[in-house]
Amino acid sequence: MTDSTGTLDILRDIDFSLAARETAAIVGASGSGKSTLLSIIAGLDTPSRGTVRLAGQDLFTIDEDDRAALRAQKVGFVFQSFQLMGNLTALENVMLPLELADRRDSRKAATDMLARVGLAQRLGHYPKVLSGGEQQRVALARAFVVQPAVLLADEPTGSLDFATGETVMALMFDLNREQGTTLVLVTHDAGIAARCERRITIEAGRIVP
Repeated sequence: MTDSTGTLDILRDIDFSLAARETAAIVGASGSGKSTLLSIIAGLDTPSRGTVRLAGQDLFTIDEDDRAALRAQKVGFVFQSFQLMGNLTALENVMLPLELADRRDSRKAATDMLARVGLAQRLGHYPKVLSGGEQQRVALARAFVVQPAVLLADEPTGSLDFATGETVMALMFDLNREQGTTLVLVTHDAGIAARCERRITIEAGRIVP
């Protein structure tokens, strides 16, 4: 990939594919390239060479607007820092991707999904008054409400205590099974990685056995 200083040689010789409904954990030391790989899979960062195919479409043969449209249709995201809109309520945060997709049932679908993650009584609350675990459950609801083909999660429990993280991960795996989503998550937690069907280890930008 490149930035304003030129080419950054972060990832090399990366080659793998994931089947529909497969769950995979990307693991490795800090700085090994895990989050960069996740961003490239999503088409958020552009590699200097190589191909990423999502639902048969090479992400880097289409323009940025078309990539964004494909992500909106096919990809859900969960981040360590939640990435909720602070000026929107829990309900409005979950409605947002549906409204961008012109879904007429956005309010009902978002309400149902928040109930599914145990937040039926918190619809009108803003992120600042929600606990970390509640914010991450809103983020899960927002990610899954569009029924994505692929869910990408970057250290989803990194900001949570152990017990809360366990609850959130159990919910994520339950929703993933219910919707038949392909799950790719970056984690430092060996226990979380062990719950995935596949483990992809990155060292110094390369996949290792």
